[in-house]
Amino acid sequence: MNRVAGVMRKGGIHGVSRRKGTRTTLRAKEAQPAPELVSRDFTAAGPNQLWVADSTCQPTRTGFLFVAIVLDAWSQRIVG
Repeated sequence: MNRVAGVMRKGGIHGVSRRKGTRTTLRAKEAQPAPELVSRDFTAAGPNQLWVADSTCQPTRTGFLFVAIVLDAWSQRIVG
């Protein structure tokens, strides 16, 4: 018998663990990463020359909330 578990049981206490994360995307084994088109240089000389995008997923009580934006790198404005 595990000593710690026995002492916890006698004391009427329980361990607490975080909820396991939900994995929303499973990549295929044969999938290749997208090519790096800007070589990590996110500067632009003018508007509408370089757009960057990001997305995130937030769990809620009723399901997942997905948020995605497209940003103009020159003006720092959201374009989509």
